[in-house]
Amino acid sequence: MRNEVDQLLGNEYLASLVYVSLVVLSLIVFLSIFEWVTRYKCWTEIKNGNLAVAMATGGKIFGICNIFRFSIEANDSIYQSLIWGAFGFVILLAAYFLFEFLTPVFRIDDEIARDNRAVGFIAMIISVSLSYVIGSTVIL
Repeated sequence: MRNEVDQLLGNEYLASLVYVSLVVLSLIVFLSIFEWVTRYKCWTEIKNGNLAVAMATGGKIFGICNIFRFSIEANDSIYQSLIWGAFGFVILLAAYFLFEFLTPVFRIDDEIARDNRAVGFIAMIISVSLSYVIGSTVIL
């Protein structure tokens, strides 16, 4: 099966479609995990106009996709790209918990749920910034 998939990916158009589909599916799974670990419901808050949640979630989306960009660019097979992309997501998730833990003055999730846009913006920037650092490690 692996050889057939790799052979199909020899077509650049099909390969592009497969990689994008893989990242979209991974994004759905990984955002669901973020939804599960946060104290607020991302899509409900966004629907209600909570800009802080939208910024934090947008940063997570960008971060996940950016990690996959590096992973796809650095690896020879779709399997390696998926493994490295998932590994990068785990590191991004760990960084999220570290950010929450290292901010003892207030709870990040609670502030974002209250639409504290400054905290939402910082959360977005941290996700985006770390995705570049994490992404650069998948090419080692």
